[in-house]
Amino acid sequence: MALEHAILVSLEERAGSGYELARRFDRSFGFFWAASHQQIYRTLKRMVERDWVTVTDVAQEGRPDKKVYRVTDGGRAELSRWLAEPTEPVTVRSELAVKIRGASLGDSGVVIEEIARHRSHHAERLGVYRMIEKRDFADPDSLRGQRLHQYLVLRGGIRAEQGQLDWCDELLDALHRDRARGKADTEG
Repeated sequence: MALEHAILVSLEERAGSGYELARRFDRSFGFFWAASHQQIYRTLKRMVERDWVTVTDVAQEGRPDKKVYRVTDGGRAELSRWLAEPTEPVTVRSELAVKIRGASLGDSGVVIEEIARHRSHHAERLGVYRMIEKRDFADPDSLRGQRLHQYLVLRGGIRAEQGQLDWCDELLDALHRDRARGKADTEG
């Protein structure tokens, strides 16, 4: 997927300035498709050149004019084409998994610390997702259309983070037991 498609989806949800779009990526889209502010602005420029979005200058008091981007018919056609295109299933690449595979080749305590750090990250992210779910989707059974689709993506994030958290707990438990058995073997 190109960043252009993520931006088209976001702008179809709500027109906005480059700054507002970058903030959306920081707070929601960025959970599953990261982009720097510079990448977003460069991509918006290309999208204007391709006639996928228009830009309108909006005057502001005491501040420079704001450029507001909106999706054009050409952008909607591109989004429709992309939505119909098959996607490849995700192939997980995990540096942590490779470190776990090699833990016995070095200091497994360092790997355990790394797993604990990952666990903390996933617990924090899960907490953020659950807070968003509680705040924005109190009655999921009543959701339809765009709000339902947003909720379903959030649920995917919750399930993925919960799965990572469970895996980290399983890893930590197993590796701590393994280290304890190793110590018992050397002492016995």
